[in-house]
Amino acid sequence: MVKRLYDIVLLFKEYVVVAFLILTSVFLLTLNDTAQIRVLRSYAIVGVGLMQNAVSFIPNYFDLRRENDVLRRMNLALSDEVSRLREGRLENLRLRQLLLLKERAEHRYVAANILGKNLQLLRNTVTLNVGSDDDVLPNMPIVSESGLVGKIISTTAGYSIGQLLLNKDLRVSAKIQRSRVDGIITWEGGPYLTLQNVARTDDVQPGDLVITSEYSAFFPKGIRIGVVNDAHPLPSSLFQSVHVLPAVDFTELEEIFVMQFQPDSSRIILEQRNR
Repeated sequence: MVKRLYDIVLLFKEYVVVAFLILTSVFLLTLNDTAQIRVLRSYAIVGVGLMQNAVSFIPNYFDLRRENDVLRRMNLALSDEVSRLREGRLENLRLRQLLLLKERAEHRYVAANILGKNLQLLRNTVTLNVGSDDDVLPNMPIVSESGLVGKIISTTAGYSIGQLLLNKDLRVSAKIQRSRVDGIITWEGGPYLTLQNVARTDDVQPGDLVITSEYSAFFPKGIRIGVVNDAHPLPSSLFQSVHVLPAVDFTELEEIFVMQFQPDSSRIILEQRNR
C-alpha cells in the first residue's frame, strides 16, 4: 500500500510540489499582516463576493426538487379537498330536492340510501338501508325527486329490496296527463318503458307527461313516470306503440324515499276474486 502511494506521488510529483508551494504561500500570507497583504485580502474578499453574487441566480437543483415535491403534495391535498367539497355540494342539492318533495307530499316518507343496484338484468332491483324497523313494508312505492322509481318487494329488520321500473315483472297503471288516456306501463328491455293498451285512436303525442293513475291499487295517483318519446300505430292491430322515457335516471340514483302508502287490502281481494 505504501509502495503504491509512493509510486503515485512520483508519477504526479510536479503537481504535488506545486500544491505544496501554493499551500505554503497561502499559509505565509495569512501570517503576514503588512499593508500590501491587507489590500490583497480585501481585493480577494470583494472578488469572491462578486463571483457568488453573479452565480446566485442559478437555482439549486436539490432545493427545487424538494420544493416541487412539497407543491405536488399540496396540490394533491387541495384536489382531494375540492373533490370532497364538490361531492358534498351535489349531495346537499339532491337531499334538498328530496326534502322539497317530502314537504309537498300528502303521504309520509322514509329517506333511504341505495346500497346495491342492478341495471343489467331483466329483473332489476335495488338494496336499501331501511327495513321493517323503519316501518317499510312490501308494496310501498319508491320515489325520488324526479318521479317513480319502483316498489318494495321484500324487507328485513334493517334492509329492503326494491323492484325498479326497469323490471319486466312490474306493471303500473298510468295515464297521459294532458289527454287522460289510460294504459299500463311495462318494461321489455332497453332505455324506454312501454305504455300498453293504448288504442290507435287515442290522443298521444311525443312530449306528453305520463303519471300514475287512480286505477292503481299499489301507487297513489299523480306520480311522474316519464315523458312520451314516440307513438305510432302497430301494424294489423287496434293499438299503438308508445315508448316512454323514464323521468328517473337510474344510473345516477343514490338517495330515494319510500312512500308509506299501503294498498287497500279489501279492494285487492275483491278485484282478484272477480277476475
